[in-house]
Amino acid sequence: MKRETSKVNPLNAALAILSVGAASTALAVPDQPKVWEKCAGVALAGKNDCGSLDGKHGCAGQATVDHSPNEWVYVPEGTCEKIGGRVAKLKPAKTS
Repeated sequence: MKRETSKVNPLNAALAILSVGAASTALAVPDQPKVWEKCAGVALAGKNDCGSLDGKHGCAGQATVDHSPNEWVYVPEGTCEKIGGRVAKLKPAKTS
């Protein structure tokens, strides 16, 4: 019995390589921010980062209402005011 061997079509191989290259470019991750803004007034209930600005609680996820002026989340520098928040503090990003 004769065994068939598989041959790769050079055109199909080239197209496969190009599509993988295009996909990896399309899914590229942007550079990490160098500075984060503590953005107050945009956090949703239960979605805040760390304690409230007024000291009513000290943990993440304890915001009880959406868009409280005392609840905040970290966002990349230059983002807070664009999304309707108020910059409470800047924090340099960790460099590891």
